[in-house]
Amino acid sequence: MPASSDRTHPPFTTRLGGVWFRHFRVYTRNLISNGLPPFLEPLIMLVGIGLGLGAYISRMNGTPYIQFLAAGLLVSSAMFTAAFECSFATFIRLEFDKVYDGMLTAPITANNLIVGEIIWAGTKGFFFTLSVMIIVSVFGILPLHRVIFVPFVGFATGIMFAALSLFVTSFVKNINHFNFYFTGFISPMFFFSGVFFPLDSLPGWVRPLAEALPLTHAVRISRALSLARPEPELIWDLLYIVLFSGIFGLFAVRRLRRRLID
Repeated sequence: MPASSDRTHPPFTTRLGGVWFRHFRVYTRNLISNGLPPFLEPLIMLVGIGLGLGAYISRMNGTPYIQFLAAGLLVSSAMFTAAFECSFATFIRLEFDKVYDGMLTAPITANNLIVGEIIWAGTKGFFFTLSVMIIVSVFGILPLHRVIFVPFVGFATGIMFAALSLFVTSFVKNINHFNFYFTGFISPMFFFSGVFFPLDSLPGWVRPLAEALPLTHAVRISRALSLARPEPELIWDLLYIVLFSGIFGLFAVRRLRRRLID
């Protein structure tokens, strides 16, 4: 009897790993088309903005502007990939391809499936940050020994935006409604979270709003590591990421669980 129960209910990590591995297989099926853009996009951004604008802005907060920009782009790429993965991609799997219907016939729960989605998005955040790290290291923008741990910040960033995006997805009934999420929240956050300029330059009334944005805290940690400027206040940024991910992850699991079961 115990052996039968074990076969019916695999270990928790195995169930999460099954969800992760399914997405990994699908993603790597088109490895070149999926794996090349994470390397090209930061290169284009650094050349187009870093070198172009860098001709007029030599330093930012005492740092060469291209280094300042690169330190922010390391984790912003994780934000975008996790947000897309757990909004458009999740909605397509849920409503159009009916992928989850098939997955739930396996010995996993709806909770396992949703948590597996979040972990997969975190993995993509790690990979996209790693891709940017390779670019900035190869071109000598930031030394490798400083940015070697930043992909783990990218993983945490991916987890954070996966939780938020799944929570948003739990409300969406029409795929076009994601345009409000990206145009009204994700894109503006990209410009007001310290990626391109320090938050100190913002008007006083805007600064608290910028501090409330999740990307702000990931950028601050990434920049501190990349520029070797650790500060005790970074513990609050880390705490923000943990609490934000936990709260929105819990809400996302509860809401999407009902939608998957129904």
